[in-house]
Amino acid sequence: MKSGFVSIVGRPNVGKSTLLNTILARKIAITSNVSGTTRNIIEGIYHMSDCQIIFVDTPGISKPLNKLGKVLNKQAYALTKDVDAILLVVDIASGIGKGDKFLIDSLLQNNKIPVILVINKIDRVSKETLIMAINEFKDYNFAEIVPISAKDNDNVAHLITVIKKYLKDDVKYYDDNMITSSSVPFMVGEIVREKLLQNTMDEIPHSITCHCTNIENKKDIINISIDIIVDKQNIKKIIIGSGGEMLKKIGTLARHELEEMFNKKVYLDLYVKVIENWKDKEKYLKELGFFDYE
Repeated sequence: MKSGFVSIVGRPNVGKSTLLNTILARKIAITSNVSGTTRNIIEGIYHMSDCQIIFVDTPGISKPLNKLGKVLNKQAYALTKDVDAILLVVDIASGIGKGDKFLIDSLLQNNKIPVILVINKIDRVSKETLIMAINEFKDYNFAEIVPISAKDNDNVAHLITVIKKYLKDDVKYYDDNMITSSSVPFMVGEIVREKLLQNTMDEIPHSITCHCTNIENKKDIINISIDIIVDKQNIKKIIIGSGGEMLKKIGTLARHELEEMFNKKVYLDLYVKVIENWKDKEKYLKELGFFDYE
């Protein structure tokens, strides 16, 4: 049996988390149309009779606007080391820009780890566009080039077959029933944040993070408390909404998904707290789980 670690890297909003969820046939990473949705390191464990692949979903790499952005970039780059392969995901539908090419050069330069280029969202372009892109990237030193649609699960099985060739270990790292190393409090907070991303104005999501402060598992119900951290008072007002309507909507959507996750009734308490400029304060970044990487 072969096993190994594979990092999923790329620019924001190229479909990295959607790919991870598709591979595992289960949602372990939140998704949205907002760039920078993934902020923490998420491990997903893929099991087959002949292999075990530990996928590491990393934050999207982009030009940092604050200390949080710098930390996220460090996290993503740090996790391209000491792995068996790197999946570099690009969004062909949006076009391959300067940021993608900078990332390609960074990963391929003096890197002995095989980099597999994953051309995502092929369902949104013509065959001619795809062929042109593949021909363009043949000049780069990629180990493999694999076109897919993560959303439609198109050619993802072939991607797994390709990855297997680069697995080096003979160790079974996780039990068969484990699909993620993410903690329950982390996943609970992420579900709430996903609902916020999907239901608030464009400029708000980047100012939000969610922190699970309590989970109390009783016989017939699970009590959960979540702090929604924002950086401005006016954003707090928008999240709460007129008469508390928005916060109630977020809570209802999150509670329904949590009840499916736990297969149990959930009582969910949401608290909106203002911490000005939390994204630039190391103290809060560490408390909220954003660790700096050397």
